[in-house]
Amino acid sequence: MRRYRQRVAFRDHAAESALFTRRAIVCFGFVAIMFGVLLSNLYRVQIVDHQAYQTRSNDNRIRLIPVAPNRGLIYDRNGILLADNQPVFALEVVPERVDDMEASLAGLADVLQLTSEQLDTFRERLKGHRRFKPLVLVDQLNEAEVAAFSVNQHRFPGFTVEAGLKRHYPHGASLTHLLGYVARINSQDQLRLDENDEDARYAATRSIGKQGIERFYESQLHGEPGMLEVEVNNRGRIVRTLSAQASQAGTDLHLTLDLPLQKKVEAVLDGRRGAVVAMDPKTGGILAMVSSPSYDPNAFVTGISGKQYSALLNDKNRPLINRATQGQYAPASTVKPHLALLGLEKGVVTEDTKIWDPGWWQIPGVERRYRDWKRWGHGWVDLNKAIASSCDTYFYDLAYKTGINDISNFMFQFGFGERTGVDLMEESAGNMPTRDWKRLRYKEPWYIGDTISVGIGQGYWTATPLQLAQSTVILANSGVRHVPHFLAATATDGVRTEQPIIDKPPMVLAKPESWKAIQRSMYLTAHNPMGSGYRQFNDAKYTSAVKTGTGQVFGLAEDAEYDEDNIAEHLRDNALFVGYAPFEDPQIVIAIVLENAGWGGANAGPVARALFDFYLDPESREQDAEEAE
Repeated sequence: MRRYRQRVAFRDHAAESALFTRRAIVCFGFVAIMFGVLLSNLYRVQIVDHQAYQTRSNDNRIRLIPVAPNRGLIYDRNGILLADNQPVFALEVVPERVDDMEASLAGLADVLQLTSEQLDTFRERLKGHRRFKPLVLVDQLNEAEVAAFSVNQHRFPGFTVEAGLKRHYPHGASLTHLLGYVARINSQDQLRLDENDEDARYAATRSIGKQGIERFYESQLHGEPGMLEVEVNNRGRIVRTLSAQASQAGTDLHLTLDLPLQKKVEAVLDGRRGAVVAMDPKTGGILAMVSSPSYDPNAFVTGISGKQYSALLNDKNRPLINRATQGQYAPASTVKPHLALLGLEKGVVTEDTKIWDPGWWQIPGVERRYRDWKRWGHGWVDLNKAIASSCDTYFYDLAYKTGINDISNFMFQFGFGERTGVDLMEESAGNMPTRDWKRLRYKEPWYIGDTISVGIGQGYWTATPLQLAQSTVILANSGVRHVPHFLAATATDGVRTEQPIIDKPPMVLAKPESWKAIQRSMYLTAHNPMGSGYRQFNDAKYTSAVKTGTGQVFGLAEDAEYDEDNIAEHLRDNALFVGYAPFEDPQIVIAIVLENAGWGGANAGPVARALFDFYLDPESREQDAEEAE
């Protein structure tokens, strides 16, 4: 095969030079453009956006730290402290600053001996928490725990020990149901704060009022937060404080409560289930309110354990319920004065109207007999005797002649069937039955027998002890209607401001003299031998007007007899009492309900006598004080 030699081309130096030149120009242009972009960005950063970046730089160096305000204090009418604030150290964490939360928790569990329950509770709260906001891991550290953490703090970035104040209730369970308590802000609280645009006010606050006075007056007690402007280093530690805006402490509250009387009520009840309400009839101020049994609110301040809360929740004696405002009981004979007043107003009876009581009463044309508590009857009974001796037959007849429409409408004016307006969130309205109510509730018509039961404060009629006290205040005041309340005055920076007394329009009767007639009958109940309160109050140093009551918890068959010894304890009658003293110039009204205690006069009466003595007799109060010491 013939081979040809490959021709060797001569290099074109001019073309190569031109190509190089073009490439160099392109590269130079690209570099120039990049330098232009760089210079443009430098100009924008250094000149145009200087202020913005300066601010962001300061944000990395300067922090604004909200300062929690001191919660307002609560005092009784005598200036005795009921709720204060105590210093405490808490372990907090900002979640976004922690790289490995589980590893940190494991390490802290060893250092501080944390329980699995504490860790589980923290993990649960962490789920709905905002990662940039501090979250408490341990509410209350002792000195040894603070020292142990301080030594190991370098191992736990994001965790700090913060000093603060916690709520403290020096009288423990004595005031729980009226003061309530504060506890950690939970997700529901946070949602409510967000909706009300109050999140900023609580930026540094860990607790909020949950019940009672603490909840009702939360906005006044909380105060306004302050602000610290601080400089921090690259580790987030504070180097110096640049400026400070002081927080504004919450408003102090002065209550109408008389703590010595409150303690006396608690001592007299001695753990029995029930409730007592004492009011000042001249103002409507609540002097004492005890619901028994109770519980220690301090356990909720730092976080109650699941086991403790479950024990309270499942306690058959229901200590979590405020019986004074939420307990709904048949008012029984304590409302017979109110019904008699209605009878006088409507002209159904007069003070001299008499009926024969053989121990029972019948609806005309009906065989069933409604029994009186006194099986052999009271004989001839007029209005005074009917109230003083609590004759059921008289009021069966009165209710029959009056009718449920007039009864319910009249009793609404005494506050039955509606909330009193007391400055507590935890309140029930009770039930003042009407025809329409029964039709809606049970899909049944109202029967005349229903009216007969209502005539002695039984049947569908229920009331709270606070409603009984309020209605008795109205009787004592001849129709003046004060709204029950706890708050007497507020104080800010030592300046005390008295709160005005709030009244509802008074009850006006067509026959005003009827008030005196009913008050006389209640006086006879305490000071006439036929009265159900005579045995307890006849020898008192003061005069009084009272009414006792015995409320059935379940209905007996027509011919059955009530035998307390053979009835389960929770089905026994409730003992009730209402009254005021002194009769001539009322200073105190008391309402009592003792659950399953039996006869009202024999069981609730002695409680009332002890409380009247304590409040009205200085010697009795001094003697109690000496015994307490």
